[in-house]
Amino acid sequence: MTSDHLVCANCAGRVSEGRCPVCRAHRARLQEQQGPFASLNPAALLALLAGLLAVVVICRQALA
Repeated sequence: MTSDHLVCANCAGRVSEGRCPVCRAHRARLQEQQGPFASLNPAALLALLAGLLAVVVICRQALA
């Protein structure tokens, strides 16, 4: 989840803007929870998945 679409209940602004201390705290917490694939967009994740699938298919054909 990104903070781009979250709205702060304290100041009614976007969390990504960090208008109040509550926004800044939640934004920092969300940035800490990001995994290794958090910066990739969905198209890049699909390309990675397609590449991995292609490698699996090629390996299966080579072993058969």
